[in-house]
Amino acid sequence: MEDIQSSVDSRGIEIQHVGVREIHLPFQIRTKEGDFQQVLAQICFTVSLPQEYKGTHMSRFMEILNQWSARPIAEPEMEAILDEAMERLSAASANIEIRFKYFIKKFAPVSGKASFLDLDCCFYGSKEKDRGFVFELGVEVPSTSLCPCSKSISQYGAHNQRGIMRARVRFREGCECIFIEDLANLMERQASCPLYPLLKREDEKYVTERAYENPKFVEDMLRDLVIAFRALAGLEWFSVSCENYESIHNHNAYASYEEWVK
Repeated sequence: MEDIQSSVDSRGIEIQHVGVREIHLPFQIRTKEGDFQQVLAQICFTVSLPQEYKGTHMSRFMEILNQWSARPIAEPEMEAILDEAMERLSAASANIEIRFKYFIKKFAPVSGKASFLDLDCCFYGSKEKDRGFVFELGVEVPSTSLCPCSKSISQYGAHNQRGIMRARVRFREGCECIFIEDLANLMERQASCPLYPLLKREDEKYVTERAYENPKFVEDMLRDLVIAFRALAGLEWFSVSCENYESIHNHNAYASYEEWVK
């Protein structure tokens, strides 16, 4: 059959990103324990297209993804996926973003009851021929914050709210990326109190008092995140943000920051 995609295009425009998105496939994510966790992934997968070609071959993206979805993946496998895409599609660069829910085991602070906390996570990889592979890990961690101002001016009590801390990290070439479990743990330690999916009454007492003893504005949480991230060995770049779903306002409190680490 005639290969229309490989026919000549005369408009002189190279396309930086062409491919597939909103792909949903089961994937296996490597865990800190060395095994894997089955997740439902949402994928955006693209390559560059030289100006002389009319189109890319969309079916090849799916062929690549389908075979890799059966293997546990982390940073090395992400690079292998991009290498295969560039080879099979004769592309100078390739990019992939894999979004998924990841579950970490949590233990209630007093009763020790176990439960699972779901985190929105992302693997992002990009590669160009004759240049290094870039991998970024993104994690969103729910948290609790308690307002220092409310605590200071009130005769009793203080308003608190649930929020979300978002981070994206990139490590230097040759340095291993942090595990999702460790990054989430580092992040939630910067909040007034972590969240737990399962709490008994003694746990509820603990987290209420813990937040009250550790009040933080959204700015406090963000700055504490920055300090904690700067201490990570091998980190090249990071982006963090905090968003509190205010309990006494009809809007959210928000702060963000990014830095290239020296």
